Amino acid sequence: MQGNKIQVMGMNLLQFSMVAIIVLGATAMGYLPGGMVGALAITIVLGAAFNEIGNRTPIVKTYLGGGAIVAIFGSAALVTFNVIPKEVIENVDFFMNDVGFLNFYISALITGSILGMNRKLLIKASVRFLPVAICAITFALLLVGSVGFLVGYGFKEAIMFIAIPMMGGGMGAGVIPLSNMYAEALGRDPAQLISIMIPASTLGNVMAIIGGGIIAKIAIIKPSWSGNGQLMKDDSGELNEKVSSKLDLRMLGIGLLLSLTFFTFGTVIGKIIPSIHTYAWMIIGVVFAKIVGLIPEKIEQSASQWGQFVMTNLTSALLVGIGISMIDLNAVAAAITPLYLILVFIVVSGVAIGAGIGGKIVGFYPIESAITAGLCTTNMGGTGDVAVLSAANRMELIPFAQIATRICGALVLILASALLKILM
Repeated sequence: MQGNKIQVMGMNLLQFSMVAIIVLGATAMGYLPGGMVGALAITIVLGAAFNEIGNRTPIVKTYLGGGAIVAIFGSAALVTFNVIPKEVIENVDFFMNDVGFLNFYISALITGSILGMNRKLLIKASVRFLPVAICAITFALLLVGSVGFLVGYGFKEAIMFIAIPMMGGGMGAGVIPLSNMYAEALGRDPAQLISIMIPASTLGNVMAIIGGGIIAKIAIIKPSWSGNGQLMKDDSGELNEKVSSKLDLRMLGIGLLLSLTFFTFGTVIGKIIPSIHTYAWMIIGVVFAKIVGLIPEKIEQSASQWGQFVMTNLTSALLVGIGISMIDLNAVAAAITPLYLILVFIVVSGVAIGAGIGGKIVGFYPIESAITAGLCTTNMGGTGDVAVLSAANRMELIPFAQIATRICGALVLILASALLKILM
């Protein structure tokens, strides 16, 4: 009887178990369909199961991010210990990266979250957000450099080989271009530099995800520090966006098309001006459209409904995809030395504390500011943003998380090119 009370994706335990047996049985026999069908089937089933486990496990659900952390690292463990067949891993990796499921997911959240925001709130928050994030990054760089000097690791080494790779915007947008930049400036092998930077980026991502769960717990203890997913403080009560709560299937389709259109816009501008990431251009486009009122209210509501649909039904699946295709537990384990962990922790905690304090000064809720302008500068790009916000149960902050990751990540690359000449 108790088992029937457990709900997994809206189904009782028996119903979900029947679905899982079919999908997992097909996987074990090597008969799981290829392409999008098989990739979605396995990631949704594993995501739902891991999410339920994480949200019911003591300590994990309270301090470590609950279902989000279990979905990511549980699926990564399945890969590490060869539980998942190789062809399934390759298919999920292809679906996530080459087919573009990650882009599909993030475009829905960016478009829906921004167009679902109040215009006045968006303007007020954006002009204050970047300065807070930049100041927090500067504080963390100086802090880890100082600690690195004191413990014998080195001031410039701590900054250049630990902090900078953590803040560059992930693997593709950060570690890879950084390794090439460093190699050219230092005359070293890019592959060697990548092996040094990947553990910092990976461990920073892990600690940021865990930090999201811990900060969410602090929000419960100190509710006055939190806006419960709202970044900017507002006591007037006039900034609440009026969004239709009635599900409309036609509006979902409009929202889908709009999110794909804005991603296409970001891609086109990114080809013309490649120094700024596609996501950043997409954010700029959506923000501009929202601020100047280019999109009718009904279309904005369509985008919001679509974003909510994707977030509700596909977040756990995406996290499993991240764990299977992008998290290397061996690289994480190889880098786990006490000193290295301390320095990574210094960066993550320093940027979160700096963003929390800075956010409070400019009128943000410290919790939301610490998560977005802080933790989201030290994770692995868009995947890290999703994981951190999921662990903190604040997915509505995805636009600000993307600003921190993409725009600040681009600024960190520029900073790194200057610091190479100054420090190295």
